[in-house]
Amino acid sequence: MLDMLLSRGSNGFWENPMLDNVKVVLVGTSHSGNIGSAARAMKVMGLSRLVLVDPQCEIDQQAIAMSSGATDILENVSIVGCLAEAISECSLVVGSSARSRTLEWPMLEPRECGKKFIEHASVSSTALVFGRERTGLTNDELQTCHYHVCIPANPEYSSLNLAMAVQTLSYEIRMAYLEHEKGLYRVSDEMIEFPRHKELELFFSHLEKVAKDIDFIDEQQPGKVMNKLRRLFTRSRPETQELNILRGILTAVEKKIR
Repeated sequence: MLDMLLSRGSNGFWENPMLDNVKVVLVGTSHSGNIGSAARAMKVMGLSRLVLVDPQCEIDQQAIAMSSGATDILENVSIVGCLAEAISECSLVVGSSARSRTLEWPMLEPRECGKKFIEHASVSSTALVFGRERTGLTNDELQTCHYHVCIPANPEYSSLNLAMAVQTLSYEIRMAYLEHEKGLYRVSDEMIEFPRHKELELFFSHLEKVAKDIDFIDEQQPGKVMNKLRRLFTRSRPETQELNILRGILTAVEKKIR
């Protein structure tokens, strides 16, 4: 069965359509060795798509050495300027984060996270996002994610480096993939179509514009209300058709107030 699912691609990878739809996105990485170590962690678990967002270092000899043979991933890495560009085509985006009291957001446990990725990666592109070594992801970056995932490490010593975090969550994705292949749980044949990140961002921009037009929010300080609305719709995960209905309602409101 696996022979039918796997094939050698032109870039040398053993291609698997499901795992190939999983991107590992590193934001603002400052140490090249961490990029190499992350590539090694990915390859061990069968992931191959690495995206660097505004890296603060180059892929140098240290990165190659730390990759321990995963140079094919480094050679095929994508480098982009911002997170929005990295995830624009993704229907599922999960950000690795410590639990926060200041930014409440839908949370996943690592095992649940792995299963979410296999469910979505069967039909569309997905992204697992990791932040900077010292400061992680900003609140704005975290709010672009559908879910956050927190690794439940020892609270008395919860120091995980970047490669460890990539390894842990990549392992959960692989375990979910293997369970799926064994038939222990099934991905629905009628997978719900969810909007891509760029389509959600267009909706949020449209919603903010209409909310300002009808004086629902203060044009000078829209952030607080919009953050809550963003959290509301992110938590509810509207399907593509539902999002189109919401956009239609906003358009109808605009016509009425002209």
